[in-house]
Amino acid sequence: MHHAAIVAHHRVAVGHHAVRIVLRGKVAPKWRRAHGGGLSCVPFARRDSGIALAGNAWQWWGHAAGVYARGHVPAIGSVLAFRANPRMRLGHVAVVSRIINAREVEIDHANWWGPGMHGGVAHNVPVVDVSEANDWTAVRVGLGRSGEFGAVYPTYGFIYDRPDNGVMVAAASAPSPQPALNPAPRDLRPVAERPWQTFEEVAQAPALPPEHAGHGVDLRVSHALSVGAFGRK
Repeated sequence: MHHAAIVAHHRVAVGHHAVRIVLRGKVAPKWRRAHGGGLSCVPFARRDSGIALAGNAWQWWGHAAGVYARGHVPAIGSVLAFRANPRMRLGHVAVVSRIINAREVEIDHANWWGPGMHGGVAHNVPVVDVSEANDWTAVRVGLGRSGEFGAVYPTYGFIYDRPDNGVMVAAASAPSPQPALNPAPRDLRPVAERPWQTFEEVAQAPALPPEHAGHGVDLRVSHALSVGAFGRK
C-alpha cells in the first residue's frame, strides 16, 4: 500500500460515537484506546487535523511522504511528529493549535504522560523548539501550571494538511534565539545528536607533569586551559 495512506470517508465526530475510516476500500478499526481506557494520540490527531494516515505515531512522517506536505515550520492545524525514543517507543503526534513565535507553539494532543492525563486529551499545551537550527527537530513540552518544561524529545517536524509538492518547507530566516527554560531533566535524543555540555567535561583536571607537582590548583587550571579541557580535542 503506497505510504500506508488512508482516506477519510467523512470527518469523524467527537465523543463516544463509533468512528469508521475507509482504508483503500476497507474499513479500519474504530477509535483505538490507550492503555487504561484513554484515547491514544494517533486517532485524536487524525480527527483533529484531518490528516488521514495509518500506522503508529513514529511512522507518520515516513507515511506522509508523497501524500502530505512536510516541513520544519509550524502551522496551525499541522501535526508535530515525535520520533520514537526510550520513553515513547511508538512515538507521538500532536496538533498545533496556536503559534506564538518561531520557537514556541501550543498543541492539542492525547495520551501524553502527565498529572491528570491517563489517556485523556490536553489542549493549549506549550511546546518550545530547542534545536540548534530552529528546525523543530528537538522540543520540550510544558509541564502544566508550573511554568516548567520537561525532557528534550526528538521530533521529525510538521505534517501539513495539503498535498506533497516534493519540497520540504523550511524557515526563510536565521534561527531565532532559544528562550530561557528550566534545565532539561533528560535528553531523549540519540547521544550523537545532543549538543556537547562543557560542564560534563571539566569535572577532573588533567594530571600534571611531575615537575609541576605541588604548585596548587591555579597551575592545574592553567594547564587545563592550555590543553583545551574546555573544548573537544
